Amino acid sequence: MIVRNVVLCIFVATMLGCGNSAPPGVSSGQHQVDSKTGLIKRNLDQAQIKRGESVYNANCIGCHGPNGEATPEWRKPGADGKYPPPPLDSTAHAWHHSTDVLKKTILKGTPPEIGSMPAWEGKLTEQQVDDVIVWIKSLWSDEIYDIWFKNFEGK
Repeated sequence: MIVRNVVLCIFVATMLGCGNSAPPGVSSGQHQVDSKTGLIKRNLDQAQIKRGESVYNANCIGCHGPNGEATPEWRKPGADGKYPPPPLDSTAHAWHHSTDVLKKTILKGTPPEIGSMPAWEGKLTEQQVDDVIVWIKSLWSDEIYDIWFKNFEGK
């Protein structure tokens, strides 16, 4: 079951594509390394984080929880075989995806055989989606953000 999910995740990410453009809320080349921790310093737009939190609270909180923590049983499929909404904080796999994949997942939803994430295309503006993604990234620990940035945005 886990192997199927990993393969499906890789397939979806490959089909959706992975971009190396600067993530929403961040300009290219603005990241520096913290000399004390050795981790990438975040330079996220604080106004965008605030807007993203507002959009999240209005549209996403019911499934993903107040702080993106979701439900304890998110790894276990329900009776319908679909997985519950995963956490969006550092505890799950949102940070395993590029900004482009996160955006496409929000806009198009999840494959119906995997989960129940609806498509938000036409319901949220592109700016609202970008804002939510920046807010989600603000939830990640510094260590997780560093790994994510180095794997997806810092190439």
